[in-house]
Amino acid sequence: MDSSSAGNAGLQPGSSLPLPTSTWQSRGYLPHFDATQYLQHVTYHLADSLPASTLERFQSELRATVPKGWRDAERRREVEEWLDAGHGSCFLKEPSAARTVQNAFLHFDAVRYRLIAWVVMPNHVHVLFEPQDGWSVARIVSSWKTFTGRRLATMKGAPTRPVWHREYWDRFIRDSQHLSDTRKYIHENPVKAGLVARAVEWEWSSARWERRGLSEGEGEEERRRAGLEPGVPG
Repeated sequence: MDSSSAGNAGLQPGSSLPLPTSTWQSRGYLPHFDATQYLQHVTYHLADSLPASTLERFQSELRATVPKGWRDAERRREVEEWLDAGHGSCFLKEPSAARTVQNAFLHFDAVRYRLIAWVVMPNHVHVLFEPQDGWSVARIVSSWKTFTGRRLATMKGAPTRPVWHREYWDRFIRDSQHLSDTRKYIHENPVKAGLVARAVEWEWSSARWERRGLSEGEGEEERRRAGLEPGVPG
């Protein structure tokens, strides 16, 4: 994890990036923004944590009560509140499962992307990162989900396949304030969900790593101690 990544992306205090118009994609029910020069906040969740019937109910209620321009943000808020409430198997609460997911994030840090912040929650994850040239957001997320999905599916007590929901939420970082707010949101998610009293107490989070004050060399050693398994995410 490179805490200087914000500088690499050109985000100085009070600055913002111009908004391109040609990088929106649509796959399924969520639109996606994909540009390598932008920091990206991605959220995805276990398939059993958000039943299709629940999502359809959210969307039906929003169509009836919320103006169209506000629906995406409100839907995301409702989904995240639902996930934080601990629905589904919450299989990622198992240390071996959480470790598998966290190690997948760490494996290609500074190669395919630069990690800024992450947290592995019991039924979903948040990752803030800067894609590197040649690696799209969609390709990076797909590699994480494919690799970890195969590993998680072999573990005792794993949820029924597919392990991950096919979609993900992404949001590009607009400016330095948005970056600061997003990092805080990610680190505080376990606190908000009532899992710990302080962000640094949650084992599967960059807040914990930052508290350790790891340099790059120390980070490599920490990964080995954490049990980063051989094998490369696709």
